[in-house]
This record gives sequence, C-alpha cells and structure tokens, in this order.
Amino acid sequence: MFKGRHIAVFFLVCTAGCAENGFGVPPGFSPPAQNTERAAMLNPSVPVPIAASALGPSAQASLWTGARGSLLGDRRAMQRGDIMTVVIEIDDRAEISNSSDRSRSASQQAGVPQLFGIPQRVDADLPEGASSAALVDLSSQSSASGDGTVRRNERLTLRVAVTITDVLPNGVLAIVGQQEVRVNFELRELIVTGYVRPEDITRQNEITYDKIASARISYGGRGQITQMQQPRLGQQILETVLPF
Repeated sequence: MFKGRHIAVFFLVCTAGCAENGFGVPPGFSPPAQNTERAAMLNPSVPVPIAASALGPSAQASLWTGARGSLLGDRRAMQRGDIMTVVIEIDDRAEISNSSDRSRSASQQAGVPQLFGIPQRVDADLPEGASSAALVDLSSQSSASGDGTVRRNERLTLRVAVTITDVLPNGVLAIVGQQEVRVNFELRELIVTGYVRPEDITRQNEITYDKIASARISYGGRGQITQMQQPRLGQQILETVLPF
C-alpha cells in the first residue's frame, strides 16, 4: 500500500510535468486582464474640451471641424489608451575582419682571432675542428600571425498594434504592445515597448521602429519546437557545475 501511494504520486508529478512542458497540451496565452495596455484603455486621459462659443453656431453641427470625430480631424493616436501601428523592418548587416602578421630574426657572432697570441696557444689544446676565432654564434627567429572575422546578418519584418500607456510632461508618448499567435503547439510572442514623439506618427497612424526611443523589441515563443532547441535541464546544470 505504501509503495502504491508513492507510485501514484510519482505518476501525478510526471503527468503534471509533461502537461507543463506541452506534452499533448498547447501552450496557453498570457492573461490579458492585468496588463498595462488594458489599464491605459480603462483609464484614458481626459480629452481637452473645445469651447462651443469658439466654434460658432454653424460650426457646432459641421463635419469639417478640427475635432477627432470629424472628416478632417486628426485621428492619430495622441492620448492615453489610443492605439497605433508599429512597423518593424530590420535588415542589419555587419562585417568586421582583422588580420595581423609579425616576424623577427636576429643573429649574433663573437670571436677572438688575435689577442696577444693567446688564441693560437689555446687552439692547440682545443679538440680537432674547434677554434677560438668563433667562440659564440647565436641566432633566433620568431613569428606571430592572427586572423579574426565577425559576420552578422539579421532581418525581421513585422507589424504590431501598440497602446499609449502614458503621456509624459514633455509630450512624448510611452507605448506598449504585445502580440501572441499560436499555431498548433507553438506560441510566437512579440513585445514592443518604447517612447515616440507625436509628430513622428504618420497620417496612417503608423510609426517605424527607428523612431522609437529606448526601443525594446522581443520576438520569440514557447512550445514544443522551442523546447527541442534548448538543452535539457540536467545538461545545463552539468555545463554550469563541471569545471572542464
């Protein structure tokens, strides 16, 4: 009975782990109830009222006023809770190549062919073939070379809707956007945050990524394919602990 309980607990743990890792269960979406975008939409900024006396009696019912709801009004995102589109077209390439080559050679010779006749007397006692005319003969040679190359190529084309979460005192808009797409058992996630100027927003209510200050663009995902691309937990622990 005791062993049966242990087997049941082990089976439940394995089942929970398999379900968490996506075994037979697709990855779930992030809960959108408490994110910053929803909070900005629930608490938008107070619109600036337009005095009726300034419009005149005929302009109050006209469709050609400058209000956002009119035909000629500016409908770009300007207030907290408004939505705009961010166009991401990243095509970056970088290539760096360095090479170095260095060599050096040296040769030194020293001898005493004539010194008060001493070399001639010494040479008589030296072994056959030896001579004091070349007492020291040194030579050295060294060389070093290095070569390094760095190549990077990144390309990303995306469009995502973002929400204005705050309007700073200088008029700059803080934006946050999140997009999740699930295909079978793989969930792709795109997150964009940063700060933009209202004048950089086009008439189509779009802005390019290169006009976003402090841009944070994250494109990744989770699911079965992502798990297969990562090493197992035991392998990661061994690579961290083992010193060789």
